[in-house]
Amino acid sequence: MSVSTITPWVVGNWKMNPKHADALQLIKEFKQLLQQENVSPEYCHIGVAPITIALTNIHNELGDAVRPIYTVAQDVSKVAGTGAYTGEVSAELLKDSQIEYVLIGHSERRELFGDDVEILKAKLQNALNAGLTVIYCVGESLTQREQGAAEQVVLQQICDIASIVKAEQWHNIVIAYEPIWAIGTGKTASPADAQAMHVKIREGLKQISALGETIAILYGGSVKAENAAELAACPDINGALVGGASLNAQSFYQIAKAFAQSK
Repeated sequence: MSVSTITPWVVGNWKMNPKHADALQLIKEFKQLLQQENVSPEYCHIGVAPITIALTNIHNELGDAVRPIYTVAQDVSKVAGTGAYTGEVSAELLKDSQIEYVLIGHSERRELFGDDVEILKAKLQNALNAGLTVIYCVGESLTQREQGAAEQVVLQQICDIASIVKAEQWHNIVIAYEPIWAIGTGKTASPADAQAMHVKIREGLKQISALGETIAILYGGSVKAENAAELAACPDINGALVGGASLNAQSFYQIAKAFAQSK
């Protein structure tokens, strides 16, 4: 399989948004857009990552869509199984609630909530062992980019997890490259810069895993309807992790459509 044959992913990360009624309206509008003109699952995987308390409700609301739309957890506990761990949600509990996908390593978790390498490895290992598919986020800060260390930082973040991922488990990993300086800022890495980093990530994955050629690599960082087609045209960008634009049904639909049409 070559990168050109990887089915793109478009995943909306809702972060700590929106309120319940607004979430239901957003899903309703998105399903209506797909009903009017479907985006074939053959050409694009679509997922949404709501807040934890909305996961099962959103999962149920998506059940009657004209095509599969995956429900993605925004995080998972570093603790496996069940037990006296107040406030935690384990990978096994996500799986038991039919949530099959999870984000791990988002820069907001790393920077704001102290998810260091050991915590991320524990979360990843638990998720994979429970049979979840992981969207693993990597990315550099503006300072690191200006110092010329962007590639080194991103590749190290991928190497950090290599020791705990079994050979066959790479099937269940998607990489999301999100330059930290472009998240929620309105700034976007140029398509050329994003493509160049994706090439380096692909090279790194191929050195780590025999499945490196088949792993989808998404771009995230102020992706919106207006720049989606240009990003989607880059041969090594296999989709998008979308923040703010995923809270607007029309914008999110246009992004999914752009990636579906490009591959």
